[in-house]
Amino acid sequence: MLKENLASVEQNIAKACIRSGRQRSEVQLIAVSKTMPVEKLQEAYDEGTRDFGENKPQEIRDKYPQLPDDIRWHMIGHLQRNKIKYIIDKVCMIHSVDSVRLAEAIDAEAEKHHLVMPVLVEVNVAGEESKSGIRPEEAEEFVRQISVLPHIHVEGLMTIAPYTENPEENRPFFRKLSKLCVDIRQKNIDNVSMCRLSMGMTGDYEVAIEEGATMVRVGTGIFGKRTYAQAMTDGR
Repeated sequence: MLKENLASVEQNIAKACIRSGRQRSEVQLIAVSKTMPVEKLQEAYDEGTRDFGENKPQEIRDKYPQLPDDIRWHMIGHLQRNKIKYIIDKVCMIHSVDSVRLAEAIDAEAEKHHLVMPVLVEVNVAGEESKSGIRPEEAEEFVRQISVLPHIHVEGLMTIAPYTENPEENRPFFRKLSKLCVDIRQKNIDNVSMCRLSMGMTGDYEVAIEEGATMVRVGTGIFGKRTYAQAMTDGR
């Protein structure tokens, strides 16, 4: 089933790219593997998947030594400062930076490991009280504040759009984030590239691609529905 799911997602991504006049190579598929056992990740890996997204640092820490070392791990969930040490030398990107204190803590841990960590700024485009992320109108100033940190590199923006049965309802949010990314890019801020847009999940990733996503985070569409207990713990 996983093989068929992956093929279907790939086909949908390709079609969305065609509709929006983009190359398939412009969109990176991140398989959201939170709560999934290592065996499922290995199965996806065997089908060619190399990018995996996790919500919890402990899961990355525990899964990391059990899987091939060419996997690119993405930290996509809310990150507490005291958990950065678990993942700083394991992930290729942190998608969920939403405070100066968190950015400073990532910078400090990255310095200890003599590396520069690519990060995305999480923006709460829809203004949902239940979601993390900074307000869109604060994004540019926030990017300027954290861009001075030498051991992180701001590569773009990320958002978690509202859950909806109709993906078209999220198009305005994706469009707004895409415009915001372009606006900040045009300011040519040092240590900021604004080349990545992480937006779109299982229910709306095709719309996100049409609006400029360069990274889509697909979990259920690849691995199938989680159990009720899993859904309760990860909030989705």
